[in-house]
Amino acid sequence: MLLNMYEHITALACEGWSWDCHGHLTTKTAATLVAAVITVFCFAWWWAKKLTKTNPPLPPGPRGLPLLGSLPFLKPELHSYFRELSETYGPIFKLQLGKRTCIVINSPPIAKEVLKDQDAIFANRDTPVATVIGMFGGVNVAWRQNGPDYSRMRKFLIREMLSKNSLEASYSLRRREILHMVKDIHGKTGSSVKLGEQVALTTVKVMVSSLWGGSSEKGSDLIEMRGKLEEFVRLMGAPNVSDILPVFAPFDLQGIESKSRNIVLWFYEIFESVIKKRLKTGDDKSKDFLQLMLEMNRRGENKTSLTDMEVKALLLDMLIGGTDTIPTTVEWAMTELLRHPDIMKKLVEEIDTVAGKQNLVDDSHLPQLTYLEAIIKETLRLHPVAPLLLPHMSSEASTIAGYTIPKHSKVFINAWAMQRNPQLWEDPHSFQPERFLKAEFSYQGNNLLYIPFGSGRRMCAGIAMAEKMVGLLLAVLVHSFEWKLPGEKRPDIQEKFGAVLKKMNPLEAIPFARLSDSNLYQ
Repeated sequence: MLLNMYEHITALACEGWSWDCHGHLTTKTAATLVAAVITVFCFAWWWAKKLTKTNPPLPPGPRGLPLLGSLPFLKPELHSYFRELSETYGPIFKLQLGKRTCIVINSPPIAKEVLKDQDAIFANRDTPVATVIGMFGGVNVAWRQNGPDYSRMRKFLIREMLSKNSLEASYSLRRREILHMVKDIHGKTGSSVKLGEQVALTTVKVMVSSLWGGSSEKGSDLIEMRGKLEEFVRLMGAPNVSDILPVFAPFDLQGIESKSRNIVLWFYEIFESVIKKRLKTGDDKSKDFLQLMLEMNRRGENKTSLTDMEVKALLLDMLIGGTDTIPTTVEWAMTELLRHPDIMKKLVEEIDTVAGKQNLVDDSHLPQLTYLEAIIKETLRLHPVAPLLLPHMSSEASTIAGYTIPKHSKVFINAWAMQRNPQLWEDPHSFQPERFLKAEFSYQGNNLLYIPFGSGRRMCAGIAMAEKMVGLLLAVLVHSFEWKLPGEKRPDIQEKFGAVLKKMNPLEAIPFARLSDSNLYQ
């Protein structure tokens, strides 16, 4: 019947085109072709509707150029640039950077879908070339792909190395280096001090002491180590053509691969020397982290042991994690305190009440310093060390906020933007530690409004160490010295984006002793 209808339509059409319609065979063929075209059209329409229902669209986002995508349009300060784009495209949007699809999230509810609801799918890392080379093949905790090996190393790091008992056992090592810092700063009384550099060098000493128990390294060696660590962090965060366009990876056009390899070889020699010395002396009574790792290395059980390469990767992991993030946070906190003398005064009064002016602050005082804790939390809200956290990667295609997220997408969580969102925080750009006295926010990432250390199974493993070190360093600096600004000029808060969000201009201040007992500075 359908064929007869098409034949009738064709016959009517042929009245005006008799030169093209001379026989029954031609009419039948034409009718069949029309039927086929309409059938194909109907099927395509049905299939498109089905795909629309089963596969949501990709997130919106700016159009890019062929091959390069949005690369030519990126601005250096990615965290603030991503916030600008979210004002146009919404709280979740897509960027094409070379061959890589990148998803940017600027909203706590959507971040929850990635970090909590579908945590297992987004628990992998998009590991830069510099990190694969520089982290002994990427076998460390921060960048290792999700799986049994990652879980094993993370559990060891948290339960054995960064547990409350382990941190208490290594307190004397931290204390020794902080006393050296106080003495060094006291020797510069009345002179301008670059606080970031001072704290960074002290943190390197603390980490070296905690990791392998000694500070026998020369000062020049520690300064060189700090320089190598800063350079490696910079390489990890630097845009690399090899990561964006893998076809160019063999050529190492920017030299990032070779520079990373040279740095890791430098650290490899140090770690080898330290390990050989420890095994030769057989100092099993040492309470440092290296001893714990070597004991794990000797077990020889796949589920609980550490390989030789994993021991070295963890040593470098700890050095990087501590020596860049901790001093950066302390420098930002001191900047805000010097910008707000009233807040500084309240903090000094709290520390004097708890510790007194006849003692130096120590670990035992920290739980009582609630205003200090609020200041650190507010610092990390305004100046999160990793503003975009470490990028996640989807292990399979997924749906987030009603949009399709393709497999192997690189996912950025813009913690910096979420923690400054005026719809979520009252007067978000002002430094108000009191807000953390009124509301309960932990560092564990349970409330997605506040995630300076991330959330879910890939959140920072070193929170306990960072919390203790930042608190102690900041309390000692404020309690032991009165700080004046050169020329009484208020310090700026300009940011320099990178793997770590640092100050554009280093903080300089002049220390003056304020404790009543001069022996405390010896």
